[in-house]
Amino acid sequence: MTGRLSPEDLRSHQWYGAEGQLRTWSHNARMRQLGYEAEEYRGRPVIAVLNTWSDINPCHVHLRERAEAVKRGVWQAGGFPLEFPVATLSETYQKPTPMLYRNLLAMETEELLRSYPIDAAVLLGGCDKSTPALLMGAASADVPAIFAPAGPMLPGHWRGETLGSGTDMWKYWDEHRAGNLTDCELRELQGGLARSPGHCMTMGTASTMTAAAEALGMTLPGASSIPAVDSGHERMAAASGRRAVELAWTALKPSRILTREAFEDAVTTVLGLGGSTNAVIHLIAMAGRCRVRLTLDDFDRIARTVPVLANVRPGGQTYLMEDFYFAGGLPAFLSRITDLLHLDRPTVNGTLGEQIGDAVVHDDDVIRTRENPVAAEGGVAVLRGNLCPDGAVIKHIAAERHLLKHTGPAVVFDDYKTMQRTINDPSLGITPEHVLVLRGAGPKGGPGMPEYGMLPLPDYLLKQGVRDMVRISDARMSGTSYGACVLHVAPESYVGGPLALVRTGDSITLDVEARTLHLHVDDEELERRRADWTPPLTRYERGYGALYNEQITQADTGCDFEFLARSGKVQDPYAG
Repeated sequence: MTGRLSPEDLRSHQWYGAEGQLRTWSHNARMRQLGYEAEEYRGRPVIAVLNTWSDINPCHVHLRERAEAVKRGVWQAGGFPLEFPVATLSETYQKPTPMLYRNLLAMETEELLRSYPIDAAVLLGGCDKSTPALLMGAASADVPAIFAPAGPMLPGHWRGETLGSGTDMWKYWDEHRAGNLTDCELRELQGGLARSPGHCMTMGTASTMTAAAEALGMTLPGASSIPAVDSGHERMAAASGRRAVELAWTALKPSRILTREAFEDAVTTVLGLGGSTNAVIHLIAMAGRCRVRLTLDDFDRIARTVPVLANVRPGGQTYLMEDFYFAGGLPAFLSRITDLLHLDRPTVNGTLGEQIGDAVVHDDDVIRTRENPVAAEGGVAVLRGNLCPDGAVIKHIAAERHLLKHTGPAVVFDDYKTMQRTINDPSLGITPEHVLVLRGAGPKGGPGMPEYGMLPLPDYLLKQGVRDMVRISDARMSGTSYGACVLHVAPESYVGGPLALVRTGDSITLDVEARTLHLHVDDEELERRRADWTPPLTRYERGYGALYNEQITQADTGCDFEFLARSGKVQDPYAG
C-alpha cells in the first residue's frame, strides 16, 4: 500500500478545493444547485458508481438497487458517491452482438473516469462483455477502482429437473427439433429457464469473466459467485462502496494490481474452472490495456499445468453457480491450486494469499480435489495449422471425446443466414463425419464476432440421435454452449484468412491432443484460390461501425481498437 493521502491530494480537490479560482467557485455553486452543501463532499473522496443497469438487461436489472447499497457503503466510509449510467451490454437482446460494443463501453468508462472529479470508482456489471469493458476502461484511466459483480441468477427448474440457462436452452431446443419435446412442453420450459435477475448461472462467459475479475484482484473475496438475489449480494455491494473509499485514500490504482502475475493467475483460474473460450479474447485485450503481453501460447502453456476442478456446467456434468457459491466460491477453488498462483501480489483487499488464506471447500464434488479432477488439463486448447496460422481455440472438455481427433469432408457456409436457411437441406448430404464450416462471422465479418460458433446440426441427424459434430468458424461461442466447436479462427475469412479459401468437400483434420487444425489442400491450390478471392464489401460507411471496422484487431490479439490498445500518453484534464 502507498501512504495515505491528505484531502488536498485527492484528485477531486482540483475541482472543489482550489480557492480563489473562478472555476472552483462555479463548481461549488453547481453542487449547491444539485442540493449538496460543501461539507458533504469537500475533503471527502468522490466515488463514481458506474452502473450498467437498464430495463432491458435481465442480467443487470437489479443493479439499480445495488447501486443504492454501494452508495450506502460509500457514505458509511466517509466518501461522497456519484452514480453514472453507462452503456448496458445485454447478451440477450443486443444485435448483432454486444461484442461489437465492448470497446465502446470501455471508451465511455475511461473517459468518464478521466474527465470528472473522481477519486475512485465502483464498477457494476456482470453480463459477458460488461466485465472486460469496465475493467479495460478503468485500467486505461488508471483511477482506483473495484468491480462489484452482478451475480448469477437462481437455478432454473422444470418438472423436477434443475436447468442451466443457455446450456439447457441449447439442449432442449435440439430435443424439440428432434421431435422429442412438444411445443407445449417447450413453452412450459421457457418459464422455468431463467427465474430471477442475474447473469447465466452456468460457467458461461459471465461467470467466467467475473471469476477472472476476482482472480485478478479487482473484487472483494468471494464476490463473483454470490447469487444476484441473495442478501449477501447487497452486503457485498455496500462493502465494495466502503472499500472504494479506502482505495481513494491510499491511491491504489489498477496499474499496481493488474500485473503480469495477476493475468497469469486469471488464466489459470479460467482454465481450472473449465471456463468460457470468450475469456481468451477478453483477457488478452485487458492485459494489453495494462501493457502486459498475453498470448494464445500463454493459455496453452498454462492449460497443460492446471486441472479442471469445478464440476459446473457446461464443462462439468452436474452443478450450477449457486452450488459453487455454497461449496466455498472462488476463494475455496483457488485454495486448491495455491502452488500455481502468485500469492504475494496485491489486490483491492490485501494480497491474494490473504484473500484465500482461510478458504475451505464445503463440497468435494462441486469443487473437486486434485486427485479427482473433472479433467486432467485446463478446459481450453489452442490449435495451430494451415487453416488457423494465427491460432484457434476449442473448449474440448465440452465436446464428445471421439471427435477430438477427427478427419472429415467440409460443408461450407458463407454466412450465418445461409447456414440457417440450408442446414436441413437433404441435398447437402451432411453426415456425422462431415465438418461444418462457417465463415464471415469474425470480428469484421460478423460484424462483431457473434456467438454463432455452435452451428446447429441438421434436424434429420438430431432425430437419429446425433448430438455433436466438428464445427469450425471465425465466430465466438456462448460460454453456455457445448460441442466440438473450433472457434476464433485467425485471421478471419473477411480479411482473407485461409478459412476464406475452404471449399465444400475439402478434407479437414482436427487433432486436439496434437493441437492442430489442418486443411488437406496443397499450397499451390490454395494460392490459386487466393488469386480468385474477392474481398467482401465494406459493412459500414459511417458512424461507430466505420470506426469499429477501421480499428478492430483480430481475435488472437483481443479484438481491441488499435488506437486504444497502443501505448501513449493521455493528458489528465486541467480542472481550473
